[in-house]
Amino acid sequence: MQGIDHIAGHTFHGRKGDVDNAFRYSIDYVLCDAEAALKTPRLFGRNRRAVMSLHDTDHGGAPGAGCGASWVRDALAAHAISGVARIELLAQPRVLGHVFNPVSFWLCRDGQGDLITVIAEVTNTYGDRHCYLCAHPDLRPIGAQDRLQATKIFHVSPFQPVEGSYTFRFDITDDRIGVWIDYTAGNGGLIATLTGKRRPLRTGAMLGAMLRRPLGARRVLALIHWQAAKLWWKGARFRARPEPPAEEVTR
Repeated sequence: MQGIDHIAGHTFHGRKGDVDNAFRYSIDYVLCDAEAALKTPRLFGRNRRAVMSLHDTDHGGAPGAGCGASWVRDALAAHAISGVARIELLAQPRVLGHVFNPVSFWLCRDGQGDLITVIAEVTNTYGDRHCYLCAHPDLRPIGAQDRLQATKIFHVSPFQPVEGSYTFRFDITDDRIGVWIDYTAGNGGLIATLTGKRRPLRTGAMLGAMLRRPLGARRVLALIHWQAAKLWWKGARFRARPEPPAEEVTR
């Protein structure tokens, strides 16, 4: 059985363009092999109720109706990606039964353990989801220096247009994670990052996270709405939600 890692990390968002806004918050993610049996602390559940938990229904498909790693296998096949030996999930866990992941990541590794594909699973506050598949055309390993591009086609923030492009950078090692997303649309856009150290998940770390960052995803949603109120107050243009794209995954 394999263990599960805890990332007591930080996320930073900095807006580009005429309306200035930036914030940095602490946040909790977990990272595990999505197809393996896991050895977890007693208070953590894998596909079962617990103080903190990780459920396949929350990932890989529509929110609440996900299929976990089997969905990833189907998505990889649909995009002619082969050679993936291990699929890892990097996501915020449920806390007291509630979860909201603005972005989680499927990390796909070959038989040598090299990262060759990342699927960024993006969910907005309206309950819509879209995934961006990041990989080199020749499926060579994704290095910390590599920049991978994707065209934005999914509505995330009402204060950003559905246009422009993302530049992704990933630095995932045995002792820390780093994800950088540079969104550019004309003279605007934003920079978003997720960084933190990896440590085996322990009961003490879970209880500490509950004390420092209570209510998990409910706190995340509250902070999102607080930042939205600040942008509205500063005069950022509000855009109505368009229909989500028909495709689940784009590359």
